[in-house]
Amino acid sequence: MSASNYSLINNQTGNKLDLASVQGTLGPVGLDVSKLYGQAGVFTYDPGFASTCSTQSAITYIDGDKGVLLYRGYPVAQLAEKCSFIEVAHLILNGELPNTAELQAFDQTIRKHTMINESLMSFFNGFRYDAHPMAMLTGVVGSLSAFYHDPNATKDEEYRKVFAHRMIAKIPTIAAATFKRHMGQPVMYPKNSLDYCSNLLHMMFAVPAEDYEVNPVAARALDVLFTLHADHEQNASTSTVRMAGSTGTNPYAAIAAGIAALWGPLHGGANEAVLKMLDEIGDVKNVRGFMDKVKDKESGVRLMGFGHRVYKNFDPRATIIREECYKVLKALNVNDPKLELAIRLEEIALSDDYFKQRKLYPNVDFYSGIIYKALGIPVSMFTPMFAVARTVGWVAHWMEMTADPSLRIARPRQVYTGADTRNVVDLAQR
Repeated sequence: MSASNYSLINNQTGNKLDLASVQGTLGPVGLDVSKLYGQAGVFTYDPGFASTCSTQSAITYIDGDKGVLLYRGYPVAQLAEKCSFIEVAHLILNGELPNTAELQAFDQTIRKHTMINESLMSFFNGFRYDAHPMAMLTGVVGSLSAFYHDPNATKDEEYRKVFAHRMIAKIPTIAAATFKRHMGQPVMYPKNSLDYCSNLLHMMFAVPAEDYEVNPVAARALDVLFTLHADHEQNASTSTVRMAGSTGTNPYAAIAAGIAALWGPLHGGANEAVLKMLDEIGDVKNVRGFMDKVKDKESGVRLMGFGHRVYKNFDPRATIIREECYKVLKALNVNDPKLELAIRLEEIALSDDYFKQRKLYPNVDFYSGIIYKALGIPVSMFTPMFAVARTVGWVAHWMEMTADPSLRIARPRQVYTGADTRNVVDLAQR
């Protein structure tokens, strides 16, 4: 934190309040307003926290204007091209890419923790046959806190590391089990001879009655998607994990809170909304009419998969996913008419002044749903797949937060707009 070099003037009293600046490695300066209420008697007002820093973090950096996304300083495009998801997970957790020995040790540790307690299996049978996989995922991950419940363990560095490895290892097993319950099929146990993404595909699509061989193209596509979704700074679900974690709650409960936040259609459910939108359009000949409705504010029609709360330029992840989408469809010999629809939507959005002026470029959700569909993953499982990938980021942020000696419980303030002070009138007189 640097010396005070910003000032606020109270227009009523004329008093000046100096604010210390907080300068990170990259990005805008933050102003420390933590003493603003105590010294000036006022709050800052920032609905949605669009201009508010809630913490300092060394994990992920985003420059929305330039379309930049870095994990621990590395551009996400380089990581997606040159590294496996497990390498990226090690990077996000530990701050550095692993060497060969470190990668082998980390990978083996993750594989060792893939099993879940057998009594958890009965949980899945307790859900309705048509329960949404995200509802099951939220509930079962939350229930892990009943199996690992040492109240003092969060203060121990070694425990935090074990928690991180457990959570990253078990989330694919749980997600696959929710899929099997949703499909009415028997749960498949993890096969630790397989890599992370291949193991997830095996647990989702293998059945006891016959052999199943994972397609390496599918595993690689999933690996890239998971890398691109691994973390995204202080988004809604990550902030939820941090806020819940700041209370000292069980870390598995904090992750469950993040999963619940991710479920929202404005967050993790956006790629599901893209597929629904393409279904509604139906045919390429309807695209122009649909886009005209999008431009008509009175129509209530929204263009899903375009634009981003943070990126005011092209989403750097979208470019990578677009290329991966073509590779997957070609390699798997999938002729998906939705791709033609998607391409036409993209062409119009990138050429029409209405969309260009509003910087409505394709985001990461636009093509990821098409890839998931090509891999045979149903729409209901899109957000659980997102949750598997984002668990790495949630765990890393939880670890960073709990290791911070200056940690305080999160407690946002408000501007009260209710009734003024008034007295209770006796019931007979109301």
